[in-house]
Amino acid sequence: MDSGTLLLAATPLGDVRDASPRLVEALGSADVVAAEDTRRVRALASALGVAPTGKVVSYYEGVESARAPMLLDALREGRTVLLVTDAGMPSVSDPGYRLVTACIAEQLPVTCLPGPSAVTTALALSGLPSDRFCFDGFPPRKQGERRRWFRRLTTEERTCVFFEAPHRLAEALADAVDVLGGERRAAVCRELTKTYEEVRRGTLAELAAWAAEGVRGEITVVLGGAEPETTDPADLVAQVEQRAAEGVRLKDAVAEVAELAGVRKKELYDAVLAARR
Repeated sequence: MDSGTLLLAATPLGDVRDASPRLVEALGSADVVAAEDTRRVRALASALGVAPTGKVVSYYEGVESARAPMLLDALREGRTVLLVTDAGMPSVSDPGYRLVTACIAEQLPVTCLPGPSAVTTALALSGLPSDRFCFDGFPPRKQGERRRWFRRLTTEERTCVFFEAPHRLAEALADAVDVLGGERRAAVCRELTKTYEEVRRGTLAELAAWAAEGVRGEITVVLGGAEPETTDPADLVAQVEQRAAEGVRLKDAVAEVAELAGVRKKELYDAVLAARR
């Protein structure tokens, strides 16, 4: 018997018109629909004009491990399992990862029905560099751990996207100001694709002051990357001279150190010659 397929399907962030035709089809045809919230998926299906014909089961963080055996059995028996979360893509700060890894371990087919994502939507709207970025889930709830979490981003040059609960946003941004400095650029995206969508752009200090007045709704924060660190070639001269003393040709020693430090070879070579005068 051929095994079934696990379908990971993205659901709308707020506007049901963003649902893909493939999601609509899967809701109506899947043998099992595993949903983070069964009431919400039934409401979504109703809004899309489709009635699930398969079994609808809950699949949220607290029951992921308990539900996995049943879903794996269904897949082994050749049935199609559709996995959806409340909004966006399963596995991205939502249930799904554990089931996917279990399927991979058993070589059961897994595929994805692409669609809305708060991460990429916020990134596109932020006005911050998007050629290189990272996603970091939710900051820790406790202040000490949260400050250490931000400290790791002190030298991160990529744009960073993360989620935060509205009632913790002001504290999180205040900590970000203390750790990263108030001038770092950022954007706070609220209620993406919904009626009261709002994108606030500015420095961390400006955004922290705004959030202190109270914020509601689903929040996605986009934090600009740190400025690249610049290295003074004069600080690398000792490394070049050490390699030269070990028998490495000066030209090669300069090339090695320049590549590791990310500086121009000519600038480093000139610095070595200047130090030797």
